[in-house]
Amino acid sequence: MTATGQPDEPAEPVDGAVSASSALTPDAGAAALLDALDALRARFGALRLPLETPGVHSARTDLARATDQLDDYLLPRLRAERAPLLVVVGGSTGAGKSTLVNSLLGEQATAPGVLRPTTRAPVLVHHPLDARWFTGDRVLPGLARTSVHGTPAADRRDDAGTQAGPRALRLVASGNLPQGLALLDAPDVDSVEEANRELAAQLLGAADLWLFVTTAARYADAVPWDLLTTAAARRAQVALVLDRVDPGAEEVAADLRRLMSEHGLGEAALFVVPESGAGASGDDAMSDGLLPEHAVGELATWLTGLGGDPDSRARVIAATRDGVVDDLVRRAHELAATADVQHAADTRLREVVEHHHADALRQVEDATSDGALLRGEVLARWQDFIRTGEFFRALEARAGKVRDAVGRVLRGRVKEAPHVEQAIAHGLESVVLDAAEQAAERTYAAWRGDAAGAALLDGLELSRTAPGLRPEVAGAIRAWQGDVLELVREQGESRRGTARALSFGVNALGVSLMIVVFASTAGLTGLEVGIAGGTAVVAQKLLEAVFGDDAVRRLAAQAKERLTARVDAVLRGQSARYTAQLDALGTDDVRGDRLRDAARDVAEAAQQERATRSRADDGLTRPWSGGMLRGAGTFRPPTSPEGIPGLPGSLAGREPAAQEGDAGAPDVPDAPRARFWRRWRRKDQG
Repeated sequence: MTATGQPDEPAEPVDGAVSASSALTPDAGAAALLDALDALRARFGALRLPLETPGVHSARTDLARATDQLDDYLLPRLRAERAPLLVVVGGSTGAGKSTLVNSLLGEQATAPGVLRPTTRAPVLVHHPLDARWFTGDRVLPGLARTSVHGTPAADRRDDAGTQAGPRALRLVASGNLPQGLALLDAPDVDSVEEANRELAAQLLGAADLWLFVTTAARYADAVPWDLLTTAAARRAQVALVLDRVDPGAEEVAADLRRLMSEHGLGEAALFVVPESGAGASGDDAMSDGLLPEHAVGELATWLTGLGGDPDSRARVIAATRDGVVDDLVRRAHELAATADVQHAADTRLREVVEHHHADALRQVEDATSDGALLRGEVLARWQDFIRTGEFFRALEARAGKVRDAVGRVLRGRVKEAPHVEQAIAHGLESVVLDAAEQAAERTYAAWRGDAAGAALLDGLELSRTAPGLRPEVAGAIRAWQGDVLELVREQGESRRGTARALSFGVNALGVSLMIVVFASTAGLTGLEVGIAGGTAVVAQKLLEAVFGDDAVRRLAAQAKERLTARVDAVLRGQSARYTAQLDALGTDDVRGDRLRDAARDVAEAAQQERATRSRADDGLTRPWSGGMLRGAGTFRPPTSPEGIPGLPGSLAGREPAAQEGDAGAPDVPDAPRARFWRRWRRKDQG
């Protein structure tokens, strides 16, 4: 965090060395970055955003996209830096992506058609020697692989004889690609099928380079620009292809270039492909479903140079990778803020439950402490007990002729005492049920008024108490009455109280203690508290005569505490019906600071890795091998000294490695390629 309490900003790309990382080697810097990204991935995996809080819908999408970028691109790319450059060809429905890919290859590698969506399963075309990079988990590890041979068709079957599904990546080997370059034909970004749209976005997130195809009729559509704006924000390497441009419609390309500048893609490359067969005849006309060579020559030349030249390829990969890392750091900070909002919502909802639970418990405590319970049936049963029952006669006579009756009281045989206990139980039950019902209604109303809570209530019966609450309350009250009798027994068995306790009986003394508990908020307060004609005073005097003032005060406090504990347990069980919804989501453990710490570690590791990155990695500068894309030799390079703009390490601004007898030509044996590079170099210098 900064000194102002704001989240740390993502690390900016670093070109030079910094003192903190001067001791790191490039390999060590990459390893440290990989470790930090693994930790960030674990934090993303543990992050839960289940509550309906402001901005959570976009945050969930960001979380999914960030996780996909780590799984599908960044972690595999860091673990396999020498893997081929992956160019994902994406775009709008009917833009001609598959036709463009086939035309660049000079063969039908992917199936175009008139039905929409055309590309149902993504097709990845690679050089035969690069197959192992893509059969494993180097890219898109979550997609199954199918290997296809021969001419593709709509009902293409894989090696096992089963049709490739939309979530399978179909691999096609082609010797017409330079080794080190792969083309992936993705589904439409605006497909009518949601699964295709999601897969297209996932594939674009896994690209080293986006090759985005649009048409003169649809280049201003909103959906593609949403994705392109996202690409610009994370500094992804992007090139655009304007397909199907009629002669004389040059203003379309100019307007597209304007939109690119407005959306942060002013430096991206733009290629214009004329309408099929427009202005062409004979060999130049479209044949076998392929565009004429001159139509794709500029793009083919550019891609061939990127794929065939290791240094250019490495710089494109590094630029995209750096942009993804910085974008992940930014997203992590935003997700951390959302996690804080989720935690605050969880806390708020729990506090609502706790507040109404506490109110319900306080309501029961008040009703069982102010004498209100000692009315009605309880009062009638108590008066019967002390005035006409055996207990009262034993208390008044205190003579040997009634000792047998006292003995029956001692052994719990007095008939009236259970009636008093039952009346007390019924009164308590009504008090607790009423408090619980009010707590449920108020909690439900509070959650219903909170967006985060309202979503959790759907389909649940939480506006009332649970159907089994009444027998649960009755059981808790019986258990408390047993607690009271146990307290009396324990006190009566003490050395000083045994004789007197045995004189009056445990049940009678227990009922008396219950009456005293209900008479005062602070236990016994002396003779000034008299409820319903002195009934509580009678109970109090009896207990004092048996146990003494201090012991009675202690017994009353203990009985009150046990009653509160029993009622609290019942009410907490009702509250748990709400908090269990939050517990199941795990939002109480959501912490934005953990995600911020992981993002900070990634930013620091990325800064160190960039400072120690080698400008000439011998492992990446291997000779060019493989073929040239169709039409690559037909393009005349631009005359500007910058060459084709838009990508780091593009062919402009640098010369391919020279070989003996051909200054500036790449290490390629055949004469056509050498002549191609000589023409490029002379034109670029002219």
